[in-house]
Amino acid sequence: MRIKTLALLCFLLSFSGCKKTPEETVNEHVEKNKTHDITEQDVKKIKYIDYILDSKTEDAIKDWQEYKQVEALVINIKKADLTYFTEDKKVLLLLLRELKQNIPDALKAESINSRILVMETQLLKLESVYSLSTTSKEELIAGIKEFLIAFSNLNFQMNKKVEFDLRVIEKP
Repeated sequence: MRIKTLALLCFLLSFSGCKKTPEETVNEHVEKNKTHDITEQDVKKIKYIDYILDSKTEDAIKDWQEYKQVEALVINIKKADLTYFTEDKKVLLLLLRELKQNIPDALKAESINSRILVMETQLLKLESVYSLSTTSKEELIAGIKEFLIAFSNLNFQMNKKVEFDLRVIEKP
């Protein structure tokens, strides 16, 4: 009789000790981290050299739609709008693949390809950092900075390539 009473008492104590409030607070904490609380002011505080395209380079890329999509993505990231990364990752991978495949003839060079590869790496890194629920605000801002620097370096390299190709050197 004592064993049955003891077993019943242990059974009741095991169920009465359970609370559901800690589980709910964990979910709220994860949901709070997911927003990352990045503002446009945080992105504006990032210090880097932002190269823009020269008018000659803009003429060379006027039909390069994939670059224009990446440029629009950069504008959104500068506004702290990272909703592009909540979409399907296949869309991002398709954009990057087409960006590399459809490079205009005037810009086909190893230096441009390497800058595109670096930018692609930084963009994928930023996407993965953003999708993690444990990412801190500082880590996300560092990822944004690395991507913006890579995109700016791509612009700089394209400007250099177009300027070098347009330079005419007369031989004596």
